[in-house]
Amino acid sequence: MTAYARRGARLALCLGLFGCGDRPVAVSEAPVDAPDAGAAALDVPLSEVTTDAHAASPPGSVPVLTEARAPCNHRNPHRNLYFGDLHVHTALSFDARVYQVIARPADAYRFARGEAVDLPPFDAAGKSARSTRLAAPLDFAAVTDHAEFLGEVAVCTTPARAGYDSATCKSYRANTSVASIAAFGTTLAASGATHLVDVCGDRPDCTALADGLWAETVAAAQAADDKTATCAFTAFVAYEYSNSTDLSNLHRNVIFRNASVPKAPVTFLDAATPEALWARLRAECTQAGSGCDVLAIPHNSNWSNGRMFRVVPESGAPSTEGVPAQAQAALERVTMEPIVEIFQHKGDSECMNGFPGKEPDPFCDFEKLTTAAKFEDCGATVGQGAMAGFGCTHRLDFVREALKEGLREEARLGVNPFQLGVIASTDTHAALPGAVDEDSWPGHLGDHDDRARERLASSADGLPGGFIENPGGLAAVWSVENSRDALFEAMRRRETYGTSGPRLAVRFFGGTGLPSDLCTRPDLVQQGYALGVPMGGVLAATATQAPTFVVQALRDPRETAAPLARVQIVKGWLDADGKTTRETIIDVAVATTTPTLDTSTCLRTGSGPAELCGSWTDPTWIPGQRAVWYARVIEAPSCRWSQWLCKGLSGASRPATCDDPALARTVQERAWTSPIWSVP
Repeated sequence: MTAYARRGARLALCLGLFGCGDRPVAVSEAPVDAPDAGAAALDVPLSEVTTDAHAASPPGSVPVLTEARAPCNHRNPHRNLYFGDLHVHTALSFDARVYQVIARPADAYRFARGEAVDLPPFDAAGKSARSTRLAAPLDFAAVTDHAEFLGEVAVCTTPARAGYDSATCKSYRANTSVASIAAFGTTLAASGATHLVDVCGDRPDCTALADGLWAETVAAAQAADDKTATCAFTAFVAYEYSNSTDLSNLHRNVIFRNASVPKAPVTFLDAATPEALWARLRAECTQAGSGCDVLAIPHNSNWSNGRMFRVVPESGAPSTEGVPAQAQAALERVTMEPIVEIFQHKGDSECMNGFPGKEPDPFCDFEKLTTAAKFEDCGATVGQGAMAGFGCTHRLDFVREALKEGLREEARLGVNPFQLGVIASTDTHAALPGAVDEDSWPGHLGDHDDRARERLASSADGLPGGFIENPGGLAAVWSVENSRDALFEAMRRRETYGTSGPRLAVRFFGGTGLPSDLCTRPDLVQQGYALGVPMGGVLAATATQAPTFVVQALRDPRETAAPLARVQIVKGWLDADGKTTRETIIDVAVATTTPTLDTSTCLRTGSGPAELCGSWTDPTWIPGQRAVWYARVIEAPSCRWSQWLCKGLSGASRPATCDDPALARTVQERAWTSPIWSVP
């Protein structure tokens, strides 16, 4: 057993990645043909629906198997922890291809499993002077190439194809800059967008090419997925839906449970609104009778100008007899989208300071694309243009505000559309899932940011690229085992969290029966499940006493990782008037010692805790209160990737931005858990 696992045993934290929990658990298999919970949720009266997936998946439960595979050797009834990346682009994506990225889905999965890959630029002979590999492999990943324009890009990059000499293709091949993909990006920003006529004509060739590339994506995931009893790696079939209406980000990563998937992905060109996407996924997946199951993960709400978590459904929202259309739309949203990506290389979407009447939270000032100097409040309206670096910022661009808004919507509709769990990922556009280490980050955009000067370029216009970016984060999942079915069920029940990169291990439990001394007990996890609910859960509706919460955290096990600084619980609640939302932040564990960081060398002197655990009983909770709580774990400061890069540069090779006060020297890495809710 490693030193990390020995420390973890005391806190009962079981990490599948580091070999903890290596005793098989005797269990019986669930039937393969069990009903689809996601589809069934929309076929019963609203009053009978529960959005608490934990109720159907207690500790010790075995995932419903939807495909043939060997049982995993490392099953743990109290969950193992697995790290992965659910947002990855390869050469199949129209925007990655122009950056000379040639790695395909199979290559991305090889990298995720620990193999080295070559990086752009490549010479005429196809050789590269750069390569990279992960310090530790991931447990799972999903390649999420943009499904839009799969066929068009194939046409534009294959000389023998009709359409290769079209104006759009000539522009696309002209250079490796943002201008090269302008035609594609502009199309995705238009309502009622259609495929590019000059490239595809009536589309038979493009359709065949796109179908072939989707088949390649499915085959790559199938080949990478470990179905042996070792369960060393899980690969999901997935894609990105790229709705960019009015240059506001409404993208979703669509993750399938198994290899029973539609013949073609549903794209923005097929479904112009998220509601239309959900309807098509219902028809072509969950209700198709093929064994298909799916969830969608919204991301970069910080770029959405208030549109991602807009509460008013599109006209023609689905309804059932006796159920208001808005309530049914809310139910469909929470069923199809149980988790949200809170962090990636395009910034943090947890929270934002600067909105009127909102107390500042110093830890909200973290990896933001919108600076205080550029901040413009949308107010009660929605805006446009965030993906191009302009437009207003809405409070509902951030997950914390959406969680509170969900409480208000639940009081109004009877359904919380924003009962969202949390993950993070990279959004790499270089086919590098999990490449998040600050001290060795090779960039995200192929030959567009392969040199230090490009990665450190000023991004005053707010666009991604340059020093405003970050390496992205990781998705963390507490699961019985490392298999598609088990991980998918864990995501559906929201037993997940996100980190800004480090492999922090975090547990979060809440309940009225939790003892106050749980942090000192070796059976913390067992008691947490027996007497409370884990992250993603819902407290009993009949509770009459204030809930107690416990958060335990272990630092990343690498010796170079920063120690922990503090553990917080963020609470949001709805006042008795049913309209006013409030929030508060509580430190439940704070380090008593903090190391000193020398940014000129990025070395630390002194020490800090490898473990923090705290419990807290909510003194402001009252019976019947609608509330939401999530935990936030903060590391001690460490050198940001830009400082690691700058400190190795001198003379003409050192760009002026290295001395720009706007360039952060340090970063306090962190984790955000999925919430726990109180629902009367």
